Amino acid sequence: MSLEVWLAFCLMDTVLCLTPGPAVLFVVSVALARGLRPGMAAAFGILATNALYFALSATGIAAVIVASATLFGVLKAVGAAYLVWIGLRMLLARGNGHESSDPRADHRAFLRGIIVQGSNPKALIFFVALVPQFIDPAGPVVPQVAILGVSGVVIELVVLSLYVALAVRARRLAGARFARPLERVGGACLLAAGARLALAHR
Repeated sequence: MSLEVWLAFCLMDTVLCLTPGPAVLFVVSVALARGLRPGMAAAFGILATNALYFALSATGIAAVIVASATLFGVLKAVGAAYLVWIGLRMLLARGNGHESSDPRADHRAFLRGIIVQGSNPKALIFFVALVPQFIDPAGPVVPQVAILGVSGVVIELVVLSLYVALAVRARRLAGARFARPLERVGGACLLAAGARLALAHR
C-alpha cells in the first residue's frame, strides 16, 4: 500500500466520520444526557464494532450479509427499532440529568454502542464497498486490512471524542436547569436517526 493510497483512505474516512449518522447521533445523545464517561463508553462501543467490521471485510463475511436482502432488512429493522426505543426512553425518562459515575451506566453505554453500530447495515456497506478499493490485491491482504483498520479506528476515535467534548461542553454551559431538556434533545436525535435508518435502501 502506497502512502498516497493510505492518505486518500484517511481523508475519505475522516469526511465520512464527521458526517452525522446513527453512530455520531447516538454518542452525542449519550454525552448530552449523561456526560463525559458514558459518552466515551458509547464511542468505544462504536469503535469495537468497527474493528470487527474490518476483520469481517477481510474474510468476505460482510459482503455476504450485504448481498442478502433478507439479512440487510433484518439488520435495518433491528437497528432502527433499537434507536427509536432508546430515544423514547430518553424522552420519557425522569432522571435528574446529573453526570453518572455508576460503572454500570458506562457498561450499558458501551454495549448500546456495539448494538447501534452492529445493527447499522449502512456501516457494513462502507466496509464492503469502499475499503477494498484501497487494498492492492497483488500484495498481502491481511497487513493492508490491519493498517486500514487501525487508521480507521484512530480517526473515528478522534472524531467521536470531539463530538463528545462538544456535547459535554454544551451540557455544562446549559447547567443543571437545562439538563432534562438536553436529554430530550438527545432522545429526539436518536428518534431521527432511527427514522433515517428505517428509510435507508440497499
